[in-house]
Amino acid sequence: MKHYFWPIIALLWSAHLYAGSVTSIHFEGMNHISEGVAKRMLSFGVGDPLDPQKIDASVKALFEQGYFDDIWVEEQDGVVTFHLKEKPVISKIELKGYKDNDDEAQESLLQIKKGSLYDPKRLEAVKKRIIDALSETGKIDSVVEIETEKQENGSVKVLFRVNEGENIVIEKVDYDGVGGLESASFDEVIANKEHEFMGWFWGRNDGKMQLAQMEYDPLRIRDLYMQHGYLDAKVDEPFVRVDFDNYLARMSYQISEGEIYRVSDIVLMQRKEVIDEQKLREAIKLEKQQAFNIKTFREDAERIKTAIADLGYAFVQVSPDLRKDKESKSVEVVYAIDPGEKVRVRNVIISGNNRTLDRIIRRELFLAPGDWYNLTDLKDSRNALGRTGYFESNTIEEKRIDAQTMDLIVKTKEAPTGNIQLGGGYGSYGGILLSVAVNDRNIFGSGINVGVQLERSQRSENYSFNISNPRLDDSDFSGNFSLYQTRYEYNDYSVATQGVTVGTGHRFTRHITGYLSYTYADNGYDDYEGTLSQSYYGMFFESYAKSAVTVSLNFDNTDDFYLPREGMIASQSFERAGLGGDADYFKSRTNFGIYQGLEEWLDADLIARYKVRYSYASDLGYMPLAERYYLGGIRTLRGYQSYSVSPNYVDEYGSRRRMGGMQSFSQSAELSFPLLPKAKMRLAAFYDWGWIEGDVPEHIAYHNIPTQGGDQEHIRSSYGVAMEWFSPMGPIQLVYAKPIDPQRGDRTANFEFTIGQRF
Repeated sequence: MKHYFWPIIALLWSAHLYAGSVTSIHFEGMNHISEGVAKRMLSFGVGDPLDPQKIDASVKALFEQGYFDDIWVEEQDGVVTFHLKEKPVISKIELKGYKDNDDEAQESLLQIKKGSLYDPKRLEAVKKRIIDALSETGKIDSVVEIETEKQENGSVKVLFRVNEGENIVIEKVDYDGVGGLESASFDEVIANKEHEFMGWFWGRNDGKMQLAQMEYDPLRIRDLYMQHGYLDAKVDEPFVRVDFDNYLARMSYQISEGEIYRVSDIVLMQRKEVIDEQKLREAIKLEKQQAFNIKTFREDAERIKTAIADLGYAFVQVSPDLRKDKESKSVEVVYAIDPGEKVRVRNVIISGNNRTLDRIIRRELFLAPGDWYNLTDLKDSRNALGRTGYFESNTIEEKRIDAQTMDLIVKTKEAPTGNIQLGGGYGSYGGILLSVAVNDRNIFGSGINVGVQLERSQRSENYSFNISNPRLDDSDFSGNFSLYQTRYEYNDYSVATQGVTVGTGHRFTRHITGYLSYTYADNGYDDYEGTLSQSYYGMFFESYAKSAVTVSLNFDNTDDFYLPREGMIASQSFERAGLGGDADYFKSRTNFGIYQGLEEWLDADLIARYKVRYSYASDLGYMPLAERYYLGGIRTLRGYQSYSVSPNYVDEYGSRRRMGGMQSFSQSAELSFPLLPKAKMRLAAFYDWGWIEGDVPEHIAYHNIPTQGGDQEHIRSSYGVAMEWFSPMGPIQLVYAKPIDPQRGDRTANFEFTIGQRF
C-alpha cells in the first residue's frame, strides 16, 4: 500500500472535519471483488459522516484481501472514490529442470495454478519447496531461479528454472558395537546404503544419500535387532561427515546390542471371553523359550484380532504389551483383548457403478444386511470384486452406526471391459492384422462375457462367437458356449479347424471352481513348407476329427484380475479325446502362479511373481501332431517364436520337422515395478526356463519310416523386460526377450505383445 488518503484528510480538515456526510461511494480499478462485497467490507456507508478513521479502517480491510498492490481514496462533495491497483494475474506457470515428465509431482510442488494472483511471497514458498524436495533426495547446492515475464494483457508468465545440485554418495558406513548380527544384514532394511561397485547397475546400491529417510534408518536397524530378540538394543542417530569438494560422505552408527530375550510366557487377557483361548493360541506363532521376534509379535496381534473379528466383533481392540525381566533376560508377552459388542451389518451401500448392476456386485460380497460382521469375509469380498476384472479399484468402508450396527459402503471405479475394433494392427507373430471384433466381459453391466470376432492376418484367420456367464441366474453355476472357425499357419504347415464348445461350471467355495466342457472339432492340414521329404507328409499331416471332454478344477484367491498383488492361482485339467472322432488321447495340464507385493518390506510398489506350467499327454490310439505340446511365445517361453520349441523328427535324408512333445514344463520368475504411475504403466523384469520332451509318434513309427532319430529333449531359457500398461483399450503388455544360448535351428523372437491378458 503506497498511498494513504492524505489528500482527503487535508480536504476534510479544511472543510471542518465531520461537518459533511457520505453521499455516494465508488470503486475504480476493481475486478476480482464485486462492488456489493467491497461495500460490506467498509466501516461506513452512504449517509454516514465523513470519518477519517473509518476510511482508514476500510482501506486496510480491502488491502488485507490480498488482491491489491495499492489503494488510495479521494473525496469531493461527499463522493468517496476508492482507487485500487490490482495485482497481475498469472497466465502461465512452468517448472523446468525438475520432474519434467511428472505432472502430478509438479502440481504438488507448485500449488499455484493458472489464473492465480501474482504474489512474490507465494513464489518464494514454491522455491523453498523445490529446494527442500531436492535436499530430501540427497542433492545439495541446488539453485532455483524465478523468472517473470509481463504479457501484453497485463498478466504475468512465471517460470521456475531448476539447476539440480549434486548427489551426496555414501562411500562408507561403519557400525560400532555390532557383534550379535552381521552388519551386512542392515542393508536389507535401511535406505541410506554404502555405495557398491557398479552401483549404477540394477540391483546394486548406488549409495545416493536420502536425507528424508535418515531419521528412520536407526529405527529400522533397531527393529531388525528386535526381530532377533535384542529388546535392549540402542541405535544412535548416524554421525555423517561430508566432503563437499567431492560430494562424498562417510557415516557411522553407534550401536549397543544388549542381550537376547527369550519368551517366558504368553498371556491372553480377554475382558469378556468370546472365544476359546486354545483357538487363539493356535493362531499365535511366538513360542515359549524361543528368541523374541517383534515382527511375529505384531503379526500375532493381527491374527488374534482377525480371529475375534470373524465372530462379529468388528470393534475389537488388541493391546499388546511386553513385560521384560532384565535379570533373567526373558520377556512375558501380554495381549489385552477388549472385544466390544457384537456387530451386525445394517446395510450394504453400492456406489461408483455407473454401468455394472448392483446385483452383480452384491453376488460377489460375502456379507449382506443382517449378517454378523466378519473381517475375513470383508477382505475376501474386496478380493472377489477385484478378480472379476470389472473394476479398476474397489474399497469397502465400514461406517459405524452404533456399538452394535454398521453400514458397509462399497465404492467402485469401473474399468473398461469391452471394446469394438474396426481396422487393423500388427501382431508380433501373425504380421499385419485386419479385424472386426466386439468383445465385452461385462456386457450391459450384466457380468456376461460376449465376443464376436472376424480376424485375418498373414498367418491366421479366426471367426468366432462366444458367450459365457460366470454366475447363471446369480447362482454358483456358470455356462459357456462358443463356435469357431480358424486357420493357423504354424512354422511347417497350416491347419484349419471348425468346432463348437459347450460347458458348465460350479463354484464349490469362494476360491475353488470346477468346470466340465465338451468340444467337437474338425481339423485339416495343408500348405506344407517344412524340409521333411514330401513322401512322408501324409503320415504327419492326417486330417482328423476330435471329440473330447475336459474337466478342470481351479483355485484363485488373488486380489485383482489383471494385476494381482497377493494370492495364488492353481488349476488342474484333464482332457479325454476319443468319445467319437479320430483322435484318441489323454492330456493333463497343471498351472500354478503365486503373487506377492513387496511394498510392506521394501517400501516400494514391487510385485514378485512366480508361474509354473506342466503338461503331460498319453497316446491311447491316435494323437495328432497338432494336439501335442510346443513351447515358445509369450505364454510359455518368451524369446522364442510361438510353438517353435519342440522335439524334432529327422528322416533318412536328414530332413527335419517339429513333431511336438508329450511332456513340457516351463517356469517364469518376474519382478514388476512402477514405470510411469500416473499413466498406469509398469515394467517387469523376467527369467523364463522351459523343458520339453517326446518320442516319435506311434502312428508314424507304425509305418516304419526310415529315420535318423532327432532331438527328443529340449531345454531353453530366456530373460528380458515387459512393459505393462493399462491403456484406454485395456491392459497391453509389450515384451522384449533375449534367448540364453540359443541352439542352431532355433526360431527366436525378441519382441511380442498381448492385449487384454492378466499380467
